[in-house]
Amino acid sequence: MKAVKILFACFAFCLVTITSYGQEMKEKVMMKDGKMMMMKDGKETMMTSTMTMKNGTMVMADGKVKMKDGKTMKMMNGECMDMDGHMYDKNMKMKPMK
Repeated sequence: MKAVKILFACFAFCLVTITSYGQEMKEKVMMKDGKMMMMKDGKETMMTSTMTMKNGTMVMADGKVKMKDGKTMKMMNGECMDMDGHMYDKNMKMKPMK
């Protein structure tokens, strides 16, 4: 019986983690086929202006990214950033901001 409770607790934790991760990524910006796109409410549209993320990172419509500390980079195809300013690679693994 104890093993069933532990298994159920693990399942519930995984379900909550997956659900919250999906909710966080409902809104993001991404480089797709050389164009910056914005995902909001399940709809993908072309990014037309600079967006400022919650951590102060600015993402330009051409894919340039400027961190709050002034460092810059360019997003590559498949990369995306959530509205908090966390960068993810094409496999949805969080990337450190350099």
